[in-house]
Amino acid sequence: MAEQLSRSELDYPFKLLEYFNGFRVSKVIFSACELGVFDLLLQSQKSLSAESVSQELQASQDGMERLLDALVGIDILDVEITHGKAFYSSTDVANLYLAKASPKSLYNMIAYQSQTIYPLWNHLADAVREGKNQNEKTLNMSSDQIFETLYRSEEEMLKFMQLMHATWVVDTHDVVTAFDLSPFKTMVDVGGCTGRLALELAKTYPGSTVTVFDLPKVVEMAKKHFSVPDDSIAFQEGDFFTGELPEGDLYIVARIIHDWKEEKCLQLLHKLCEQCKPGGGILIVEAMLNENRRGPVMTQLFSLNMLVQTEGKERTPSEYFRLLSSAGFKDLQVRRTGKCYDCILGIK
Repeated sequence: MAEQLSRSELDYPFKLLEYFNGFRVSKVIFSACELGVFDLLLQSQKSLSAESVSQELQASQDGMERLLDALVGIDILDVEITHGKAFYSSTDVANLYLAKASPKSLYNMIAYQSQTIYPLWNHLADAVREGKNQNEKTLNMSSDQIFETLYRSEEEMLKFMQLMHATWVVDTHDVVTAFDLSPFKTMVDVGGCTGRLALELAKTYPGSTVTVFDLPKVVEMAKKHFSVPDDSIAFQEGDFFTGELPEGDLYIVARIIHDWKEEKCLQLLHKLCEQCKPGGGILIVEAMLNENRRGPVMTQLFSLNMLVQTEGKERTPSEYFRLLSSAGFKDLQVRRTGKCYDCILGIK
């Protein structure tokens, strides 16, 4: 049963008001990243006034002071009042995850959320009515033009790859250790993009070889724009729907299945099962809904995002089990990581 609301909650809907204003909180962080607030405070190594920050970043003092105060309010920045004047400084969280210079920076994820995903969500109601993504409305282009822009424009492809790379900052270790993968000596990261997950696999299982399999343009961009240590992983070009797959004991399919409708998911899973040797396996990595549909909230929001942006959706473990069983995999096990992404291991 739904939790009973207290009298005070009915008299004043604190939670609802918090939800209503959620988009404002997001945009405060997005804007601060875009303006360079966190980079400046990290580099300064000291507290700065709103006047100093606005001068350095060529912004209005009044607007910057309001932005900095909001960042303090959501615990992203600290503030001290000295002789009646406010001086702002970064928190450890801001330095670690919001400054571009940090090795754990989520800056590129935030930039993609702000520039690409945020506008799409203005059309969420349309997406629910129509049951399809809203790329055409947002970009004001035909389907063919959207394909050209999203998948053949180097700038747009790089932005997407930077998002994928940044996403693994907080989840990678939990994903690759959800199961003991050491029995699999040849691993293939299908659609592995920049190789960030593959690098963690190679580090965690040094007795195994890891290959990233992705489109020729993606492989080219990965080698050009992302630092990959020599000999730690290999890249192989190809299309996982139409091309020949590399041989492997374990196929990792991370954040791929949720992009597609069921027919296309089954097409790929059948192909992977046919390529897989007896005793080999598949590792599905996705944000998974609870079976009772009550959460996690983040995954439910991800599923709505797949509606506005792709043709796919997030699924429950039992829905993934059904897909994998239909494709020929067995001995299916699920592991919840406690982070955004969970894992299912299946054996042929």
